[in-house]
Amino acid sequence: MKKTSTFQNALIWFGAGVSLAEILTGTAFAPLGMGKGLLAIVIGHIIGCAMMLLAGLIGGRTGRSAMETVKMSFGQKGGLLFALLNVLQLVGWTAIMIYDGALAIGGIFNVGRWVWCLVIGGLIVLWIVVGITDLGWINKVTMAALFVLTLVLCKVIFFSGNTMAAPSGEGLTFGAAVELAVAMPLSWLPLISDYTREAEKPVRATVASVVTYGLVSCWMYVIGMGAAIFTGEYDIAAIMVKAGLGIAALVILVFSTVTTTFLDAWSAGISAESLSGKINGKNTAIAVTVIGVAGAIIFPMDDITNFLYLIGSVFAPMIAVQIADHFLLKRDRFAVAADSRNLVIWLVGFIAYRLLMSVDTPVGYTLPDMLLTVLLCVIVEKIRPTAQNRP
Repeated sequence: MKKTSTFQNALIWFGAGVSLAEILTGTAFAPLGMGKGLLAIVIGHIIGCAMMLLAGLIGGRTGRSAMETVKMSFGQKGGLLFALLNVLQLVGWTAIMIYDGALAIGGIFNVGRWVWCLVIGGLIVLWIVVGITDLGWINKVTMAALFVLTLVLCKVIFFSGNTMAAPSGEGLTFGAAVELAVAMPLSWLPLISDYTREAEKPVRATVASVVTYGLVSCWMYVIGMGAAIFTGEYDIAAIMVKAGLGIAALVILVFSTVTTTFLDAWSAGISAESLSGKINGKNTAIAVTVIGVAGAIIFPMDDITNFLYLIGSVFAPMIAVQIADHFLLKRDRFAVAADSRNLVIWLVGFIAYRLLMSVDTPVGYTLPDMLLTVLLCVIVEKIRPTAQNRP
């Protein structure tokens, strides 16, 4: 298999960060005001990206896909549970991203949302057919165009002469805002190893990927927050119309949706391969895209907050167990059928996350939940050591 360079990996995650969903999520921070909102965005991304980095390093160091690394903590059959959950969440993400993109484009070029769903879906399929290691100049040109156009969007929002509005005092608490900033990088935890494992220099590629994604994701959140604060407008498409961006707006919306959603569909295929050796990852990715297009056409998907929190409650304790096993306890359970101990610890972490959602802390509830889960892993190992650990 052809290896990807560190630069290619950075480009992939630049495309993941330039996302309409992240801009729209950023608008929710407006009631905090620019200062507190920016602080919440930065704290949340530091927490989320730290976890994303550790997840990527596990895949990079072992050469295994994300869901194959999960089997190192939960066993062969135990890992299938998370592979299945990951495929389901990626189908959901694919549909949500296509829906958001089509809805925004429809606000500028109103020819029917279903038309834009089909256009976006067709381009995602094209990306999948070309393949992650062969995108080459297509990816470079696309990323360059997105970079320039997002700079234009920043100019429209922040340098239009509009006065910054005072915080409304309603909406998110600071802790909830931090958690919403954690949610996006956290949603990539079950995916990042699918790309770092194929890098020429996995560790360097992982660091470059996470740093690139973290910076760009913060940038997208700030664009959304700034749009709401400076223009009073929560609809990014409407801002683009007022700015007279026209075709440039179309390019931003279409390709930012395609480059992000492609990763969801592609990883759904890789995760499906973990379920059965008979499954073809590329064909599955195309099927996931088709399902996503159908879902985006049929179902309304305007509020994804609960979806983000559900992802967090499933995958935050999962990666916490992996971090404890790989970096602290040096456990490798890849050869066993199922590690019931870690599955129980994950369940405790899942329940704890749901309970912590009712507690407002300055750092949200992903970090406390993951620390609790890691601590449980260490305590249980001290009480009942694993018979055979890797050296």
